[in-house]
Amino acid sequence: MKASAFAYARATSVENALELLADQGDRAKVLSGGQSLMPAMNLRLISPELVVDIGGLAELRGIAVKEGILTIGALTRHVDLLKSTEIAAHAPLLADAIIHVAHPAIRNRGTIGGSLAHADPASELPACMLALRATIIVRGPGGERRIAAAGFFTGIYETVLSPQELLVAVELPVAPRVSTHFFHEFARRHGDYAIVGLAAQAVVYDGRFTDLRLGFFAVGDRPLLARAAGKLINAAVTPALLSDALSALADELDPQEDHQATPAMRRHLAKVLLTRCVAALLSRPELDAGALI
Repeated sequence: MKASAFAYARATSVENALELLADQGDRAKVLSGGQSLMPAMNLRLISPELVVDIGGLAELRGIAVKEGILTIGALTRHVDLLKSTEIAAHAPLLADAIIHVAHPAIRNRGTIGGSLAHADPASELPACMLALRATIIVRGPGGERRIAAAGFFTGIYETVLSPQELLVAVELPVAPRVSTHFFHEFARRHGDYAIVGLAAQAVVYDGRFTDLRLGFFAVGDRPLLARAAGKLINAAVTPALLSDALSALADELDPQEDHQATPAMRRHLAKVLLTRCVAALLSRPELDAGALI
């Protein structure tokens, strides 16, 4: 199957792209790397009348660090994140996650902005944005908006972006030197859609979490910043306390059933990931003794 007929416009600037989007509204779609948009169009899941290609806008590419903030342009490709010394130094969680994004051919074309705007609940990067306290920068007819990642994703393939707005950048606070992270996902094969995944950022002092952010993905209609993390902060983590946190996590989840897993299986795998995460970050392997699958 191929896409329905559509018009094509190559934007010459961010302002030009916004003009095109303002004129066409929800009849237009933005093309960045095309790794999500084009398959959806070919399957006729979406049929835009106009495709606005922003791929040539150099102003939306690049990675920079200034005054404790790591800024990533929306058109920065996955492979650029993987190779970046700035990402490795200041957001190593993101570097670990990128390895799990599909395959090299996809990573060579896919962009961070495209991934976030697409808002696939099984995608790695939206969950990383939650764990890393990202701010998502969008621009539209009314000017610029700065949106906390926790309020950006609203449902399956849905965000707070209006049809007239363009995601232009992401800002991340530079990870403190004392911070640590964890990333893992369960998938049938490397590069397949995740069955369940977890991106976590933490600060550990004297064997306790002083900060812990748990970004789960593929556990509902959007990435989840788990409130269960609060039970583990500023407390001595015992098996009993971890069990309480696991129960709280299970209550938060609203996993969907599909051809990969049942809701019960996803809840179980999420609890396994949390257990392994806590054991790894605290260097307490005994906490993981009962979490084998």
